[in-house]
Amino acid sequence: MKRPSHRELDGKIRKAREAVQRSQLLILEPAVLASDALELGFDIQDIPEILLDLLDSVSPREYIGQHPPERSYKDQIIDCELFAFQCFSRYLGCNVYLKFALKGEHLWVVSLHEPKKR
Repeated sequence: MKRPSHRELDGKIRKAREAVQRSQLLILEPAVLASDALELGFDIQDIPEILLDLLDSVSPREYIGQHPPERSYKDQIIDCELFAFQCFSRYLGCNVYLKFALKGEHLWVVSLHEPKKR
C-alpha cells in the first residue's frame, strides 16, 4: 500500500490542529521561520492563527510530500515523518508551503513559506 494514505493524512492534519489548539506548537528553526514570515508579511506571533486557518482548510489532496513520508535528520525530531502540503491560506491571501512533524503531543513546524518555483 502507498503511504501515506488519504485516511492517514486526515489523521495527521487533525492531530496537528489539536496540538495547535493545546498550544503544543514548536518551531524547528525560529530564525528561518521569522525570515519567511517577513516575506509573507505576518508577525511570527500570528503562527498559531495561521496554522489553524491552514489546518482547517487543507486536505489530503494537497499533500505534496514523499511516499512514504521522508524522515527528519534534525536532532529535535530525528526520524519523525515529515508531512508537506501546498495550499491556499485565507489568512495570508496566498498559496503557502507547510511542512510539519508530529512528535508525541507536539506539532513541530518545519517550513511555512511561499511555494518555491521549480
